[in-house]
Amino acid sequence: MGFFSPFFICGGAMVLEELLESTLQGMGYELVEVERLAHNKLLRIFVDKEGGINIDDCVAISNHLSRLFAVENIDYGRLEVSSPGLDRPLRKEADFIRFKGETVKLKLRIPVQGQRNFVGVLREINNGIIKLESEGKLFDLELSNLGKARLVPKL
Repeated sequence: MGFFSPFFICGGAMVLEELLESTLQGMGYELVEVERLAHNKLLRIFVDKEGGINIDDCVAISNHLSRLFAVENIDYGRLEVSSPGLDRPLRKEADFIRFKGETVKLKLRIPVQGQRNFVGVLREINNGIIKLESEGKLFDLELSNLGKARLVPKL
């Protein structure tokens, strides 16, 4: 069973996600998500950049991170670097700003107006409040109440 980072690196207070975030940012990429599956020591890293990523990006990132993890003594069995896909998860306020105008699927922790699941067009985000247009109504949803959020793929 997998669990989501962040977790602490032995012998230090640096969080893996922070290390990845700064390293990838320096390479021109954005860290979208980190998964670590304990049973087989799989480390799965989802990255993105404006315009999307391709296989050459994944190879370059994988090679760079393999060397970085050796230097930082980060224990893993297998490393996978991948695009977040067409149904990319949205986590940070910057994600919502970037994908303004797109259709998103949200699941809230606590229901709003008796509803936890929403699909609609992302109209705005300001001060942690997501404005979502769904079924002809405009909802103000708190980013802090978000359980999951994903883009709805355009097919």
